Amino acid sequence: MTQDSYLSKDGETVVVKFEDKVLVKIPIHTLGSIVCFGRVSHSPSVLGLCAENGVAISFLTEYGRFIAKLQGPVSGNVLLRKAQYRLSDDVNSSILVAKGVLTGKISNSRTVLKRMLRDHPEKSGSDVIEAAADKLTSSLRRLQSAASLDEIRGIEGDSAHNYFTVFDNLITSQKGEFRFKGRSRRPSMDNVNCLLSFLYTMVMHDIRSGLEIVGLDPAVGFLHRDRPGRPGLALDILEEFRPMLADRLTLTMINLSQVQGKGFKKDASGAVLMDEETRKTVLTTYQKRKQEEIVHPFLNEKVTIGLLFHVQALLLARFLRGDIDGYPPFIWK
Repeated sequence: MTQDSYLSKDGETVVVKFEDKVLVKIPIHTLGSIVCFGRVSHSPSVLGLCAENGVAISFLTEYGRFIAKLQGPVSGNVLLRKAQYRLSDDVNSSILVAKGVLTGKISNSRTVLKRMLRDHPEKSGSDVIEAAADKLTSSLRRLQSAASLDEIRGIEGDSAHNYFTVFDNLITSQKGEFRFKGRSRRPSMDNVNCLLSFLYTMVMHDIRSGLEIVGLDPAVGFLHRDRPGRPGLALDILEEFRPMLADRLTLTMINLSQVQGKGFKKDASGAVLMDEETRKTVLTTYQKRKQEEIVHPFLNEKVTIGLLFHVQALLLARFLRGDIDGYPPFIWK
């Protein structure tokens, strides 16, 4: 994240320098990926080292907007990708996968609300949160009988509206600096949306890497249809992880005062941006969260949160190959 830093190769090690001073040396075999924010340059040799070792390098603006990604040869079975392309063109298969990912999203959104009610039973506005959770339960029932992608997207839109309508009630501290009046994207117009959008970008980066490692094409989705430049499948899988990872982490950092209002600023266009120290705090907290263990509801085994993206990609690949009857979404308990 240090602006004007430089990445180079030293044997089998990636070296980060700033003004000719070595900041860190990291063995290539310990890296899953490298994410560069803003003005970060690289030697040709380090790009080759990363490509040869399957370490993707992603380039984002200083404030977290995705620009590009560099990686070596794509791994995976070509037959798996051909199956993905065929099923993405099949309406019934697309509906099945779309129902799966949105079952995960709506269930996990409801869990976020239920956990707030459990942790703060006497909180003002609990009745409003309870009502929103009930509406999400109704959305889940409607989703199971939906017969088209348009109907599924309508249910998703209703559930997102009901969820975000009460999101401000989940913020229990620093209310002066962190008010949420609704989602704003490109640009984020308040501190809460700035946190959400930044974390969504980071989670999608990890999901995209998980899909590519398994051999799937991140661009060809089932809920999010083909559009040039859009990682449709990565956006599909992101839906499951928005509530339990990005939304919950945003609330935790605000409510525990791990981030503060002074770490955000508005530019001339009205967009809200994080300062460097706040971005580092968010990234560090996210990485620590990924190291925590959780029991996977389908596999019934303990996995680290950081491996969930890879696990879900593997489960989707099993469905596409015909090994299982449907795609089992990640449902947070």
